[in-house]
Amino acid sequence: MAGRGRPRSFDRAAALRRAMEVFWERGYEGTSLSDLTAAMGINSPSLYAAFGCKESLFREAVSLYNEVEGAAVARAMREEPTARRAVEAMLRGNVEAYVSPGKPSGCMIVLAATLGTQESEAVRGHLAELRRGALVELQRRLDRGVTEGDLPAGTDTAALAAFYTTVLQGLSIQARDGASHEALLSVVDCAMAAWDALARPRAAV
Repeated sequence: MAGRGRPRSFDRAAALRRAMEVFWERGYEGTSLSDLTAAMGINSPSLYAAFGCKESLFREAVSLYNEVEGAAVARAMREEPTARRAVEAMLRGNVEAYVSPGKPSGCMIVLAATLGTQESEAVRGHLAELRRGALVELQRRLDRGVTEGDLPAGTDTAALAAFYTTVLQGLSIQARDGASHEALLSVVDCAMAAWDALARPRAAV
């Protein structure tokens, strides 16, 4: 006996990717349901049936963004042989992603919902948690550098991770503001020039 209900007449994965791009470009609150249905090529009932509410769709879109756009940088963080090279690969790899032709500029996780109404607090909290998670992962990579001997014992890895995370988030904002590829790489050059001064044991109190 045939199953009840009509089968989906659209490619869910392709629709999710288009939703990701809209959220990435316009932000969570700046994206309407009509924006989403137009980009995804479906009607509102199909959107709700396949993805639930707008917030659920956004969370799936963020997960896809992490999977697709963050894969190369995550691999570099795992595989680069030193902490310095891992941080530099993270920064340079993200610069390439932030100005890639045919995609929205900057980072979706940084830009999509930093401010907004009280109704969007859960979305802002979700993105803030992802950013905190990335900071923790970077500090773990720096701690590994201390363990493996390519960072001095006593290096303030929390402060170092916070600094380079701040640089990374600033690059995202600069990219969205239209900064050139060359300008963004110059920022990375400056940030890495500071490495030796920053990657040193904490001063005695």
